[in-house]
Parts: sequence; structure tokens; C-alpha cells
Amino acid sequence: MPQPRMDMRMIKDILRLKYHDGLSHSAIASVLSISKGVVAKYLGLAGAAGLREWSDASDLDEASLEQRLLGRDVAADAPALPDFARVHTELRRKGVTLSLLWQEYRAANEGRRSWAYTQFCEHYKRFAKSLKRSMRQHHRAGEKMFADFAGPTLALDDGSRAHVFVAVQGASSYTFACATADETMRSWLGAMARAQAFFGGVTALIVPDNPRALISQACRYEPRANDTVLDFARHYGCSILPARPYSPRDKAKVEVGVQVVERWILARLRHARLRDVLHADVAVAALLASLNERPMQRLGVSRAVLFAQLDAPALAPLPAQPWQWATFKTVRVHIDYHVEIEAHRYSVPHALVGLDLDARVTDALVEVLHRGRRVACHARSSRPGGFTTVDEHMPAAHRAHKQWTPERLVHWGRQTGPKTGEFVAALLERWRHPEHGYRSCLGLLSLGKRYGAQRLEAACAIALGLGAIQYRHVRDILAAGRDRVPQAEPTDWVSPAHDNLRGAAYYH
Repeated sequence: MPQPRMDMRMIKDILRLKYHDGLSHSAIASVLSISKGVVAKYLGLAGAAGLREWSDASDLDEASLEQRLLGRDVAADAPALPDFARVHTELRRKGVTLSLLWQEYRAANEGRRSWAYTQFCEHYKRFAKSLKRSMRQHHRAGEKMFADFAGPTLALDDGSRAHVFVAVQGASSYTFACATADETMRSWLGAMARAQAFFGGVTALIVPDNPRALISQACRYEPRANDTVLDFARHYGCSILPARPYSPRDKAKVEVGVQVVERWILARLRHARLRDVLHADVAVAALLASLNERPMQRLGVSRAVLFAQLDAPALAPLPAQPWQWATFKTVRVHIDYHVEIEAHRYSVPHALVGLDLDARVTDALVEVLHRGRRVACHARSSRPGGFTTVDEHMPAAHRAHKQWTPERLVHWGRQTGPKTGEFVAALLERWRHPEHGYRSCLGLLSLGKRYGAQRLEAACAIALGLGAIQYRHVRDILAAGRDRVPQAEPTDWVSPAHDNLRGAAYYH
């Protein structure tokens, strides 16, 4: 399977996991769904650039980090590391041998130091043996939070069902549970955010099941989370490592936690009358305290006591601001320096015209990012077809045009002539928003400079008489010289008397 495209945000995640969280190369590769060779590559680049502490890289934006890392060569002493997960998978194909894969490895790393065939085979054998080992998991305090949904659901009065989310701390088994309306991505992330608040801190890793709601690219070896899930992880400064499919050992803690919740909470609520999801959530929370405070049979102490002793002191602090649900999309900056999101257009700096940017959309805000740096932020609008524009994003010429107002345009028209003033007022009234008629009025201004005020006044009079209230009509009249043709005076026409005309009295 091809490796995901590396960007500077993911490279920064590598540095954070290594220098801040102290994870191994293998653990970082699993968390980010990349090979150990890629991890080693960028850590080597960081070392060569003098970035050996998380504090050295945390304040760098993506452009600065790229300059520091990719502006110099990788250390020539470090050999290129093969992606043994891919090697292991490829060996299952008919006709594929270790010799062939070694040749492909040498070709892919031409110009760099690489392993000889004997070294390649020896390291692969060690990797293959490690896959077959099964050992009891020992969880460090504050390291992992396991998450999953219980199988049983709670019946509601309206006929629907409430789903129950369960999160368990790795070292203490301290448990959190809440009710949700479904098991969508929004419910998953919302429940995990609530769990972090319940625990009062953030674990280094969150280990959920392998749900489709969170994983955009399902794979036993390299699952890929979507952008919204990665945004959640970056907000809390943690990593999300989905469990492998059909591997209950990867999340044994939550499997037990779910079982305990089913027996201690869901069984007690099986006959309860629950109006809605909120009512179900309150009922679950009322029983959760007793679950955590009762002593565990084997240890003789409660989950709450173990949590206070082990996990709570080791948790990272919660972010200052709560996480907000956000979706991401790639947007192109149009020629009018606006990007379109849900049929509404938001301005960005005009120098970015033609570029593809990332848009982060929350319930309240629209953020536009260029290479990870925020270049625009607007209040989200639900008005389709509308525009949200910041003056600072405009070119200087456009800001000058914005100084025009309807009153100023009508005043200019009246100075040219009464008919021109009347035409400008009628032109602005045609639009729901007068700003949409500014360009037409400025076009009239240019016609006045070209043909003179007298001819423009005559052309506006003709257009008003015809009911043609558009810039192009005045332009065509002037271009054809119709304003110079004498206009016939209107006369009062009287119908002649005739025998065939019955008159109004005929029908009475």
C-alpha cells in the first residue's frame, strides 16, 4: 500500500511524539501510520538542523520548519531503513522473494547508505519474529485511554435507541460512560472530548476500535484517520492509534470496561423509562460514580483510588479552549479573492488568487489556512449566494471603489443632469443590495468622461423614456448617436368615430 503523502504538520507530529512524549520509532510509526524509515529520516533531518528538543520546534510554523529541515541534506551516516511491514505483506505475493525486495530497496535509496543483502534478511527475520509474539500488556500511567461503544443500547420513549460510549484509563481502569444518539464521527469525537474533561487531563494515546466513522483508509497495518480526527488529536496534543481489526488484545482494557458497564449500568437501566438521549445520559452518569468507587475483586481497591494514585498525576493538562467540531475541505481562491464554502463566499488576501487552500469549518467560524498558517477567519454565514469580505483582503483599487456610496453616486448623477440623477437612482433600486449596481454607475461615469455630460444626459433621458434601466442601454444609445437625433414630441391621440366601433354602451 502506498505511503500517505508527508506534509509539515505530520513531520511536526513526529517531532512532538519523539521529543515531548518520548515514544520509540516503532510507536511513532504506528501512531502516524507511516514506516519506521520515514520516522528515522525526519528525526535525522531534525538532528542535523539542531532541533533536538520539542521546545526548539513547537513554535516554528510550517514554512520555517520546512526551511530548517529540508534546506540541508540528511546525514550520510544513517542507513536508509526498509519498510518491513510492506516487505512482510509483499512476500505473500506469488513469485516475490526477499532478493527482489532487497533490490527494490536498494533502487529506492540510490545515493544513500543502505543495508547489504545479509543485513536486510537478518533485520527482516527479527521483524517477522516480533509479529508472532504475544505478551501481556503493561500500561504506563497516563499513557493510553481506550474507547469503544457498548453493544447493547437503551430504549427511548420515542422508539429510538441511545448508544453508550465507554472510555477506560489504561493503568487504573477508571471508567467513563455517556449516552449518544448514534455512532457517527461527531458522536465519537464529542464523547472522547467529554471523556478527556471527565478525567481532567489528556493521555498521550487514545486507542479506539477501528470504526469507519474515524478511519478514512482502513488497513490492518496502516490505518489512516481523516482530517477532522487529526484536528481533534492536534488540539489535545495526543495521538489516536486505532486497534487492529479482529485483535481484541489491542484494546483488552476497554473490552473489560464495556463488559463492566453493561453489567453494572445497562442491566440496571433495562426497564427504565427514558424520554430522550439527554435523559439517558443523566441516568448513565448517576450510576457511573458507584461503578468507579466500588472495590475491584482482585486488587481490593477502587478504580477511583487507583486513578488518583496513577493516572491523574501523569495526565497532560487540558487545552485552554474546548475542542470544536470542525470539517476540512480544499478550496480554490477565485479571481475575486474569495473562496466558496456551502454556496457562500469568504474573502482571503488577494495575493493568494489561484492557490488551493485548506478551510477549517466549525459551527461558528470559517478559518482559511495556507500551509498550516491561518490567513483568514470569518464568522460562518448561512446565507447562500452571499459574500463576506474584509477590506484588508482587497487590492488598493478595489478599496477605492468601496468608498463609493449610493448617496454619492446619485449626487454625481444630479450634477451631470436631472435625468442622469434619476437614471442612477433607478439603477440602484433595481438591485436588492445597492452595492451590486456600483459597477454600472461607475460605467456611466466613464461614459460621461468619454462623450461629455450633455450627451450622457440626453442618453439617460431616452433610456428612461424606454424603461431601459441598464448601463448597456445608455452605452448603445451613445455609440449609435441616437442622443443626437431630435426626439418627436408626444401628441394626444384621439380615436376617430367609426360605425364598426360599438362603444361601451353596447354591452348594457
